[in-house]
Amino acid sequence: MPGRFLVVEGIDGSGKSSQVERLGRWLPHSGLMPPGAELVVTREPGGTPLGKQLYNIILNPQLALHRQAELFLFAADRAQHVETKIRPALSQGNWVVSDRFSGSTVAYQGYGRGCDLELIDTLEQVATGGLTPDLTLWLDLPPQQAHDRQGLQPPLPEKDPFEGAGLGFAQRVAHGFQQLAGERGWWPIAAGEPLAVVEAAIQHACRSTFALDR
Repeated sequence: MPGRFLVVEGIDGSGKSSQVERLGRWLPHSGLMPPGAELVVTREPGGTPLGKQLYNIILNPQLALHRQAELFLFAADRAQHVETKIRPALSQGNWVVSDRFSGSTVAYQGYGRGCDLELIDTLEQVATGGLTPDLTLWLDLPPQQAHDRQGLQPPLPEKDPFEGAGLGFAQRVAHGFQQLAGERGWWPIAAGEPLAVVEAAIQHACRSTFALDR
């Protein structure tokens, strides 16, 4: 049986990283994965050595990247990620959980930055080679609440160009995620609930989606 591909999406501050970590601990013991299958937990951007280098370029404020250049760097990161990490793992029957995938590019570079959505769609098809997740979990959190959460966190050692883009940007990105969730059949998760409640909702979504595989 081929592997399964899960993605967790959401705006900055929605709790993605925490829930990806919890999902990575739970899935191998959930009874959903077939015997012998391994779990690969990865991320975008930066899920490969090349991706880390590309993300360092994106993070460098001295380069003053144009939004179009930024878009193409994310597409390059995704192409490398899919072909050297995700697709090989799936072909071996392993499962993959990714913190972000192509939906983030549509939301951030399309709705947030204002890049052409048709161009983004074309780049997505090229970079992914048609690969789509078996389940996308959308952590739905109001932008103001996400903004308040970020204010309580210690500053990152490297400045993320999106976290400091302001509430208006976050609202545009959140709208993009909402549109995508409806268009692509993502599983919405109310991310404003306590961590344990969010975790339980994610586990329910996984069981509902993959229980029939066994």
